[in-house]
Amino acid sequence: MTPRPVLVTGGAGFIGSHLAQALVSRGHQVRVLDVLDPQVHSSNGSAPKTPAGVEMLRGDILDEDLLRRALIGVEVVFHQAASVGVGQSMYEPAAYTRVNSLGTARLMEQIAARGSKVEKVILASSMSLYGEGKYVCAACGPAAPPPRRRDGLIPGRWEPECPGCGADLAPAPTDEGKPAAPTSVYAVTKRCQEETVLVMGRAYGIPAVALRYFNVYGPGQSLSNPYTGVAAIFASRILNGAPPLLFEDGRQSRDFVHVSDIVRANLLAMEKPQADYQVFNVGTGRRVPLLDLASGLLGKLAPETELSPEIVGSFREGDIRHCYADIAKIRQALGFAPEVSLEKGFDDLAAWARTQRAEDRTGPANAELLSRGLLH
Repeated sequence: MTPRPVLVTGGAGFIGSHLAQALVSRGHQVRVLDVLDPQVHSSNGSAPKTPAGVEMLRGDILDEDLLRRALIGVEVVFHQAASVGVGQSMYEPAAYTRVNSLGTARLMEQIAARGSKVEKVILASSMSLYGEGKYVCAACGPAAPPPRRRDGLIPGRWEPECPGCGADLAPAPTDEGKPAAPTSVYAVTKRCQEETVLVMGRAYGIPAVALRYFNVYGPGQSLSNPYTGVAAIFASRILNGAPPLLFEDGRQSRDFVHVSDIVRANLLAMEKPQADYQVFNVGTGRRVPLLDLASGLLGKLAPETELSPEIVGSFREGDIRHCYADIAKIRQALGFAPEVSLEKGFDDLAAWARTQRAEDRTGPANAELLSRGLLH
């Protein structure tokens, strides 16, 4: 493909830095805009570094002058910048809305301005906007349960119930047609980002793509940010000699996708016109209970210890029970298929994590949620 000038917002972060490196290696001219939030880019060395050959602009995405400079000459924008964290978003809703929703609106405003050369926008969206994934009832068929009620969670009824007969539901692959049903402020802002990019893209004739990432993990993820991905949080606990903590009964499940597969999906979205104005899941299609994730990481990072996952039995507001991807659409339209198995990904994450200094901040984060009535 012909080298192109591209902008990666949030390009010094976990996913953004991997993406920027891949773009540079393919000959593209890469500019990064990143605020370098201390919560993500901690001083302990675990945060990823900006790749060589990248033009770095440090600052806030809501700084209009900086944003205009960042977009000069750019043809493709990868919008990765966002505040990330389900729990934290529930007690800092204004901050999350400012960065995610308003920041995306400001970005699209500049992209749509007269004289802009931007020809494509690719957004890092999220599976979180689905809320609960899809389910099936053995008796009633496909079901879309409402958010789980607190009066059911307190006595430990974890599985969503069929709205028709009240039986426990079985999780099913979640496709892009499932209506959004956010259960956290973070998820609300991701839906807002997605709709803003797609609506303005269509209105101005600028191809836009939204990639709904499932649970991303891999080397470079901040190990000291208690609101980052669960794989990194578990790894940080283990490296500090503490057991991974699991809410509910530990059998809630997610779809874990390696960061290198996320990067490949972004490159395909840039290169293929079949992606234009579309929404795609980016996952593996494999459902993994969190208890299995914790046990697998313990086997890689602390095989000689007697540590084991700790089931705490409590629950957090905004958490869902199950969600994993149906990836038929991206496979058919873009030829995407995940290449990194979870077993290989464990090795990759563990090898990198052993070289890092991780500060376990899970306790203070949970105490904050507890003090605000968001952890039960």
